[in-house]
Amino acid sequence: MYGISMDIGTSGLRAHALDLKDGTIMSTAITDRHPLPGGNVMDHLTFCVNMGVELAHNIVMSAANRLIAQLGIDLGKVERVTVCGNPIQLSVFEGIEVRDLALAGENARRVHGIKLQDRNAHTVDACEVGLQVGEGAELLIPPAIKHEIGADALAMLYKSGFLEQKKICMVTDYGTNAEMALKVGDEIYTGSAAAGPAIEGQHIRHGRLASPGAISDLEYEFHWRCKVLDENLLPQDGDKIDLATGTIIEEGDMHGKAKGITGTGVIALVSAAMENNLFRRPNIVTTTGYLKLQDGIVVDNHDVQEACKAFGAMRAGHFTLIEHAGISFADLDRMYMCGASGTYVDAIKARDVGLLPPSAKNIEQIGNTSLALATDLVRDPELLDELQAVANEIRANHVMFATDKVFETIYIQELAYWEEGMSIEKYNDNLREEGIQPLPGFQKSPNVERKVERDIPVLGAGGLRIVKDTGMILQGHFEGCTRCRQCEKECPENVLTVGEGKPPLITIKTSGCLGTACYRCQLRCPEKVFDYSALELKEYGG
Repeated sequence: MYGISMDIGTSGLRAHALDLKDGTIMSTAITDRHPLPGGNVMDHLTFCVNMGVELAHNIVMSAANRLIAQLGIDLGKVERVTVCGNPIQLSVFEGIEVRDLALAGENARRVHGIKLQDRNAHTVDACEVGLQVGEGAELLIPPAIKHEIGADALAMLYKSGFLEQKKICMVTDYGTNAEMALKVGDEIYTGSAAAGPAIEGQHIRHGRLASPGAISDLEYEFHWRCKVLDENLLPQDGDKIDLATGTIIEEGDMHGKAKGITGTGVIALVSAAMENNLFRRPNIVTTTGYLKLQDGIVVDNHDVQEACKAFGAMRAGHFTLIEHAGISFADLDRMYMCGASGTYVDAIKARDVGLLPPSAKNIEQIGNTSLALATDLVRDPELLDELQAVANEIRANHVMFATDKVFETIYIQELAYWEEGMSIEKYNDNLREEGIQPLPGFQKSPNVERKVERDIPVLGAGGLRIVKDTGMILQGHFEGCTRCRQCEKECPENVLTVGEGKPPLITIKTSGCLGTACYRCQLRCPEKVFDYSALELKEYGG
């Protein structure tokens, strides 16, 4: 008999198949992106509110079933499935109300007649949720700490060793929606920074998630050598290259095998470009306007600015928690880095661009804690009760960055620093005027420990399979459409097509669509007849 563990992340889904007899991981499958329109968790939430959670649930469940079908096991013999993710992702996966997550405060929910959903640990029938597994299989869902602090944050705190740490420490799950926490004595301060999709290689010209063929890092050997992920998700030597011209100095074992660049690769590239004066905030200053890597992969100024927004949001989040806790940067002893971006990134390069506090004395990189916790649950379902007890004991002080004045003040400085080239001296002067401590210099020679080689440490004997294009299709006819195709031309991701007929059939692939963060198709319609919310879900069309 088999079990399946799943991580429902904001950028994609990941799954293991396990042999329940001995708990062995047999195989692994991942999607190349999230099936819902949008690049971050708020886009997904807005899509659910506007289009209905049932439609969103059907899209996600279709992707989940395509994913587990690639695990190479008899799904009829699956007895147990576990999932982990943030409250929005797990609610969509289970098909329950999400509007309570869109409203902050009891009064707002009362006005709109929306009840706070119970997101404690529970078990449901996997088939009733929509998973195509054996009859009677159970689905275990771990608890949220609070309705806005989900099971993925609990996994991050539980699996990292953060909760047992006596010294002041911080943990962050580096991703599109970056959960973070700071522990000072028995007090825990939490927050979630909408870092944006660039942190995971999305909305970047040649960006991709951590998958085979992705450039994940750069190492300096008199010139910069690309590090490219192989079929086992391990970084191997690519070409040594001149970043300004793209000239190959020396071919590596992964020559000709690079297909794109991950968020960690972009982080490393920005750090390298700053070090070599090829990027002077806010512009790339090469003659071509590109930073050039192997196999024709380039990064332009738009890509860099997308990444810099993520850097700014992340640093503002860390900074805000430190301010709310009333400590100085010098008090921070340890930083835990979770998730794919927290695993593959060079910790010092990440620190240099602002992705972790400059004062951390010890840095640990520990992999995908969300999938790891789900896998623990498959092996030991009684752990669910323990996790609920842990969640009950955590009394976290949650800081809503979206409405927090300290975060707003710091993030404004971040934007000026990255987008306008403001000096760090002026940055700190502005913070002092607001009564906020200045950003310190870097800790000399921090101790960096990489606990795992890849974010998914064990792939299993069946290896890794990647499921591409997991979304479904939205379609609609709109009376008054003149088939000018302005909506099609305006789509930045080229996932919208205008067919024949009167009125024509308009089709959108959900997995590539930017969703509510964009809506350029609807806004561009000269006749004002295009209504995104009126589109209907169709079966996947390839």
